[in-house]
Amino acid sequence: MPDVLVLYYSRSGATRALAERIAAGIESIPGAQARMRTVPPVASITQTAAPPVPPSGAPYAELRDLEECAALALGSPTRFGNMAAPMKHFLDGTGALWQNGALAGKPACVFTSSASMHGGQETTLVSMMLPLLHHGMLIVGLPYTEPLLLGTSSGGTPYGASHVAGALDDKPVSEDEKRLAYALGKRLANVTMKLAR
Repeated sequence: MPDVLVLYYSRSGATRALAERIAAGIESIPGAQARMRTVPPVASITQTAAPPVPPSGAPYAELRDLEECAALALGSPTRFGNMAAPMKHFLDGTGALWQNGALAGKPACVFTSSASMHGGQETTLVSMMLPLLHHGMLIVGLPYTEPLLLGTSSGGTPYGASHVAGALDDKPVSEDEKRLAYALGKRLANVTMKLAR
């Protein structure tokens, strides 16, 4: 049974909520299984280390999670139109996987959450695609065959699933955002199963 790695960083829980919907979409496809992982926060004081196991939620990712996965769903909150530093820090440590082509040919998708509708969601999604393209991964988007893309008044883009959290980070993931995240996970799993044949 191929594992689809759902790797995310979440500060307030919104990106994690999208990750859970993507995982549900993945597991709706017979034979596909989601493996949830997160990355630790980074600190400006280098002597401060994160605990080896997070207090709750998904375990921290290891490079072997990327090696072993059949596909990847990558998620991060938006930080000034880019992925958050903890996710970038983790990806910057994948040079050995790049050298041996461990991710080449595997499908991948991306997802994000931002405070505002025009807070850089699409540039964040594209910024997460760049290292995946360097690794030779096959990017799976969210096509307009998903009618909700044309009707959502909150998150959701053809580049990947997204959520608008509000300036106070107090807006829950909307039904449209949940359904689009689920559809993205389902689409990623379908592509993964087709490539595994």
